[in-house]
Amino acid sequence: MTVSQPHRYTLANGLRVVLAPDATAPVVGVSVHYDVGFRSEPEGRTGFAHLFEHLMFQGSESLEKLAHFRHVQSSGGTFNGSTHPDYTDYFEVLPSAALERALFLEADRMRAPKLTEENLRNQIDVVKEEIRLNVLNRPYGGFPWILLPPVLFETFPNAHNGYGGFEDLEQATVADCAAFFDTYYAPANAVLTVAGDFTVEGAKELIERHFGDVPARPRPQRPSFAEPPPAAELRADHPDPLAPLPAVAIGYRIPDPIDELDAYLAYLVLAGVLTDGDGSRLQQRLVYGDQLVTEVSAGCGMFGPFEARDPDTFTITAMYSPDADLAPVLAAIDEELERLASTPPDAEELAKITARWAASLHKEHDRIVSRTLALGAFELLYGNPSLVYELPDRISAVTPDAVSAAAKALRPDSRAILTITPSGGAE
Repeated sequence: MTVSQPHRYTLANGLRVVLAPDATAPVVGVSVHYDVGFRSEPEGRTGFAHLFEHLMFQGSESLEKLAHFRHVQSSGGTFNGSTHPDYTDYFEVLPSAALERALFLEADRMRAPKLTEENLRNQIDVVKEEIRLNVLNRPYGGFPWILLPPVLFETFPNAHNGYGGFEDLEQATVADCAAFFDTYYAPANAVLTVAGDFTVEGAKELIERHFGDVPARPRPQRPSFAEPPPAAELRADHPDPLAPLPAVAIGYRIPDPIDELDAYLAYLVLAGVLTDGDGSRLQQRLVYGDQLVTEVSAGCGMFGPFEARDPDTFTITAMYSPDADLAPVLAAIDEELERLASTPPDAEELAKITARWAASLHKEHDRIVSRTLALGAFELLYGNPSLVYELPDRISAVTPDAVSAAAKALRPDSRAILTITPSGGAE
């Protein structure tokens, strides 16, 4: 991958643009990030951001239903969209000769998606089936991203189910969709990213041609979703008739990933120290040593790091035997955190983790789709797409003392514990 500083500029209608040329392969990635995710949903409209993502593929001002699919796939390309806590993204990856096609498709639906009663009812049914498949009819469905937030958080934006409840989805109207589009899908609330094999001058001309006349609308004011961390240990249990083993998710609040990035990165490294590889602290203690759990993992964010603004979450999840008790598992986790809080990891242990992180980031961003989406997300969240290329060095600079301080902050008197209890009974 050829790394060069991205070109950034803004169109007259407020659309922010990031261009990252790289001629090593004859492909381009195009993405549009909108500054709205499921934390922006109003009460009574859970799942609306994700439902609207589906609607954006159901035709637009100049294209009939399914035309987006046909135009991308006939060019040899791929496409998709996804909804996150604080943004929604759409992308295409195509041969570089098809760049203008992708830009036209994205501009056309930014200008006016087809918001009809037929499309809405159809996509409500599609989303309900997706929920059945991914949550209701799957072991550990929604664990922990749906089930843990209402234990850790109190406010609706942070605690509610981003997939949505069936009743809320069924009450959505075309008028709701139009208002959501008018508010959040304005050019000034979006970032267009193009990465891959193109020239900056050529891309600018095409972008102005297709996006320049998309009508400007005011950028919505983004509310703060901040809330204080829990003042006690909070617990909840979720019976799961499909789960073969009990499971636990422990959630802690962590520093603001935007304004306190270096402190946040220390928790990423801490997660690696705890659970990355067979030699990690909790793998050695819980899986191989005390044999209290069958698997354990840790990380930042309900969907991974760099996907949300404050507040964000550090999670530790584990599955254990039905014959085991949860108390020794929690005690062992607390003991390992206390050990790290009192004695920082040595340089060799830390170097292994940071080297893995750096290698993982380089590998991930070598893929054109991942690089395009990361550049757009970092422009949206941080106002700095170049941070994508700086992350390996920033993570490598995390010190043992910073990891120790992160471990010390994960206190048992300020966390949420969610347990999954198998409830299917014997056959």
